[in-house]
Amino acid sequence: MAIREILREDDPVLRKVCHKVEKFDRRLWSLLDDMAETMYEANGVGLAAPQVGICRRVVVIDVGNGRIELINPEIIRTCGRIEGPEGCLSSPGEYGIVPRPEKARVRAQNRDGEWFEMSGEGLLARAFCHELDHLDGKLFKDLALRMMDPEELE
Repeated sequence: MAIREILREDDPVLRKVCHKVEKFDRRLWSLLDDMAETMYEANGVGLAAPQVGICRRVVVIDVGNGRIELINPEIIRTCGRIEGPEGCLSSPGEYGIVPRPEKARVRAQNRDGEWFEMSGEGLLARAFCHELDHLDGKLFKDLALRMMDPEELE
């Protein structure tokens, strides 16, 4: 495993729509492991492959209940709406108020290519939406109702 460089918001890779993963092999597994290690090292709760320069539909998330790996994910259902603070490892020290669903259900493949579905609410729903936005070239700032001063988080 290795810690990868996290791209900053001005990198053009972050504005690209990512390609579907077709090969489920050791190279993908290595990417997933590296992304998780990078996310934990940066004290994040999610990381998308384009944030480490890989334009593939791959996401890792951990909101405190263990690592979730999502390959070729799609949001299949949402419920409710809540506005809350959000930040991004590609925009360190910046936060905004972003509207997101209260609940979200995703369909994705695991590292072996098997399809599964998973539901989340609160922070997990927010993480699903935030990270999947990265796969379509969107940043949280694109959706923010307003940017916040970091002191407002306390």
